[in-house]
Amino acid sequence: MDDFQTAMQAQYLHNIIPFAHQLLRLRLSEGCRALDGTAGNGHDTLVLAQSVGSSGRVWAFDVQPQALAQTERRLQEGGVSERVSLVCDGHEHLARYVDEPLAAAVFNFGWLPGGDKSRTTQAETSIQALAAALHLLEPQGLLLAVLYPGHEAGQDEAQAVMQWVQDLPQRAYAVLQYRFANRQNRPPYLLAVEKLRQK
Repeated sequence: MDDFQTAMQAQYLHNIIPFAHQLLRLRLSEGCRALDGTAGNGHDTLVLAQSVGSSGRVWAFDVQPQALAQTERRLQEGGVSERVSLVCDGHEHLARYVDEPLAAAVFNFGWLPGGDKSRTTQAETSIQALAAALHLLEPQGLLLAVLYPGHEAGQDEAQAVMQWVQDLPQRAYAVLQYRFANRQNRPPYLLAVEKLRQK
């Protein structure tokens, strides 16, 4: 029995981030290409780097140098820093740096944990970044977006992103919304988009 099956037997309904990580681990394998559009403190980047193996590649974006420095430390501690290209630029510019098909991309929106809460991701540039990542996804590729509607900017962003995914054609994309219905104060939730195999 693998770690995923063991975890699922221990708890069926996982919190948002652990569930997102499980999806990424299921999708990624040795040699895959992946993207973290919001490096933050490096937790998602590390999962991607571990999942793509020594022959894989990850690009991680953040506009805050302190976030990339923390991500670099985490990757070095995990022994996987050579698999990751850290980019100090807005994720809406990701197509300037990445031109390879992606097996997965993840965006954990909001602000840098432990950082300046006035510096949050914004709806307009977040949707630009999601669209660019979606374009790069290979068939059966996975795009994940964790949204935080509990604060004003996050609520605007979540509404805009939700409208964006609802407009995606169902023949080309499958969209899952994963959220807890009985948690208070507008809790975070996950949107997972799979690019369907073209026939």
